[in-house]
Amino acid sequence: MRLINSRITVLLASLVLIASTPVFADNVTKDQEIKQRFAKCDKNHDGKLTKEEAKGCMPRIYDHFDYIDSAGNGYVTVAEIEAIANN
Repeated sequence: MRLINSRITVLLASLVLIASTPVFADNVTKDQEIKQRFAKCDKNHDGKLTKEEAKGCMPRIYDHFDYIDSAGNGYVTVAEIEAIANN
């Protein structure tokens, strides 16, 4: 039962991210937008976005931070965000 609830939670989080993502002509355009917004939010320019950096700057990332940071390392990368957005 716990596994089923976990999978449902992941599915719902994915759907929320997809539904709230603006419509783009293709993944290249979407990835460019993600990179630009990520660069603005990455205040210390270390290539990692912490939850605090995402707060107010990338609200959808902030809201789903723990899901995107599946490794639990306290940050997300552009590649992790793009992977979620392009699924």
